[in-house]
Amino acid sequence: MKIGELAQRTGLAPSRIRFYERIGLLQAVQRQPNGYRSYPADAVLVLQLIATAQRAGFSLDELRTLLPGDLAQWEHGILLGTLRRKVEEIETLQAQLADSKAQLVALMAQIEAKPQDMSCAANARRVLSEMRLT
Repeated sequence: MKIGELAQRTGLAPSRIRFYERIGLLQAVQRQPNGYRSYPADAVLVLQLIATAQRAGFSLDELRTLLPGDLAQWEHGILLGTLRRKVEEIETLQAQLADSKAQLVALMAQIEAKPQDMSCAANARRVLSEMRLT
């Protein structure tokens, strides 16, 4: 299939498809005598996998090592190990974000606890003096 049809079937821009081809994520692309690219039917699946994996947080470098040149050559154990590591990374990031959120909520509470007769500048100094470096 030509790039226009592939773009339509995947929802990706032709420039994005060519980019994936250029960096080696999309392989087995053949050129017709007129120079047009001819993509195999599997290209739709590969591009959908790439888009899904990127939404899940995989970088292009990670995808390069994850995606086999031939989808029939995918190794079950390697795939599961990679997915488990990504889940662990996401869980670590979630914990870091929860900690950051808790710190910001506590800071907002301190700022909002400004005494009526205290200026904003004095309150800022009060809050800053009470902050602990961690």
